[in-house]
Amino acid sequence: MKTRTNVLLALLVMVVLIAVMPGCSPQKAEKVQPVKIADNEYEPANWGKAYPVNYELWKKTEEPTPAGKSKYKRGFDADRITYDKLSEFPYMALLFNGWGFGVEYNEPRGHAYMVIDQLEIDQSRVKAGGVCLSCKTPYAPKMEKEMGADYYGKPYAEVHAMIPEQHRKMGVACIDCHDNKDLSLKISREFTLVKALKDMGVDPQKLSRQEMRSIVCAQCHVTYNIPKDKDMRSVGLFFPWQGSTLGNISVENVIKKIRSDPAYGEWKQSVTGFKLAFIRHPEFELFSNNSVHWKAGAACADCHMPYTKVGSSKVSDHRVTSPMKNDMKACMQCHSESVDWLRNQVIAIQDRTASLMVRAGYATATVAKLFEKVHAAQQAGKKIDTALYDKAKDYYEEAFYRASYIGAENSMGFHNPTEAQRNLGDAISFAGKAEGFLRQALAKAGIDTPVTVNLELDKYLDGRGKKKLVFNKKVELKDPYGVQDRL
Repeated sequence: MKTRTNVLLALLVMVVLIAVMPGCSPQKAEKVQPVKIADNEYEPANWGKAYPVNYELWKKTEEPTPAGKSKYKRGFDADRITYDKLSEFPYMALLFNGWGFGVEYNEPRGHAYMVIDQLEIDQSRVKAGGVCLSCKTPYAPKMEKEMGADYYGKPYAEVHAMIPEQHRKMGVACIDCHDNKDLSLKISREFTLVKALKDMGVDPQKLSRQEMRSIVCAQCHVTYNIPKDKDMRSVGLFFPWQGSTLGNISVENVIKKIRSDPAYGEWKQSVTGFKLAFIRHPEFELFSNNSVHWKAGAACADCHMPYTKVGSSKVSDHRVTSPMKNDMKACMQCHSESVDWLRNQVIAIQDRTASLMVRAGYATATVAKLFEKVHAAQQAGKKIDTALYDKAKDYYEEAFYRASYIGAENSMGFHNPTEAQRNLGDAISFAGKAEGFLRQALAKAGIDTPVTVNLELDKYLDGRGKKKLVFNKKVELKDPYGVQDRL
């Protein structure tokens, strides 16, 4: 009788457990109802009906990131401060004077602010025209196809007004990166990226999915150039990858291309009077140039859009951000070290890069001021040795473009530490040679040159017009690393 009672009790317990277990196990995600996304659908909310988890993560790019997690790339943090790069790196105010970046140059915010940032900055930053929208709005390919040459040269405000009103502040959206049929990755910027890939002998149709997880980012996270006509009107847009190969887009080839045609000179540098091209955020070029992570097979999305779990769904995190702002979760997919160890490694690399970058920047700025002195001497009737002048100009431009390359790249060297430090070392060397030639030229003309050249940084910083005011908070970071005092 006792045995029978025990068996009955055991059976009863099993029945209770079976009844309770489904309630304790993780709930399955509600099945998404099939939704057909129309061709040329620009509204992300309509894509979100089919892919709600991805959509909600994408919307998080509107939110500030936690403060204090990244030393150099703070961006738009929880304190709601946008950092002024010209105050943090004052030599840039001198070198970029005469250009929109010399008036206002801020750390970038998230993808949600791509167009908003253009509308809020000094309008000299969008003086090039509608071409400035090429990476910022998903409507750019459509407008370029319909408008042709007018798309590049018409005033920014006029082209921007052609975007439907409800999307005039919308940055990158689903249609920029995905096919509406199956959410597969696609290249939407055929007028720039496809041509640049073909120039390197790459067939865009044969790229692997892992390659596409970087190439799609390369639609915008690259340096580009805007050719000008004789009236300085924008007439096109291209990536200066000619002569390079995928996996080896070198700074040497980029510089060779942008120096090959006077039409690529987009602005006149005030301090030297030289017409120059410009370097813009070459993240893909630096990362893909034989970096450790590139050679290991990692893609941009592995680090900046790591897989994350939302409920029972595993998706690529569409809140695109730095791994440092995401507590190194992307890094820990491959590395077994602690969060603190990994963060300290990143900061050590960035500190070394920053140290070289500011030295390269100030060395280049010193040469720019010596050119100003040479030009003043010429105007005063002094004869300057032409051969020495030409050599100095050649080396100066090589230094300027290299210093700008790493200064504009948004990882402070981490995407490719050895290449970043090589570029900056070369920039310092080129600047040193240029300075030596100019000092010889000035000495031959009988002009005494002080050992320490006064860069007059306050003149360039304080002469920018309006002060940096963002959310009623004034940002003052003049030479926070004290580099100028030590040079």
